[in-house]
Amino acid sequence: MSLLASSSAGHVVAAATLSLNPSESALPGGSVIQSLANGIGWWGLIAALVGLVIGAATWALGAHSNNYQHASTGRRAVLVSGAAALVIGAAPAVLSFLFSSGQSVH
Repeated sequence: MSLLASSSAGHVVAAATLSLNPSESALPGGSVIQSLANGIGWWGLIAALVGLVIGAATWALGAHSNNYQHASTGRRAVLVSGAAALVIGAAPAVLSFLFSSGQSVH
């Protein structure tokens, strides 16, 4: 850490070089938090699966009974559930990409 001081007009300017190196072992309980994140991801995928199945059934029943409202609602549920599963699966890679991109900013 470097510290620069200037006393012009009584102002002190401090500049510090900071760094961030995320580590699971840096604090106690890191593995517990990782297990918690894995469990929450699993529950999220189960919810997306249930939403997809219910949405597909609603879409099919609405289409076969010529009920546009139910077919539209079911189709939306299928798309949202699929997008949720995509986001849950891609979250670690997206966050790693964004973090590494942020680390390259100087």
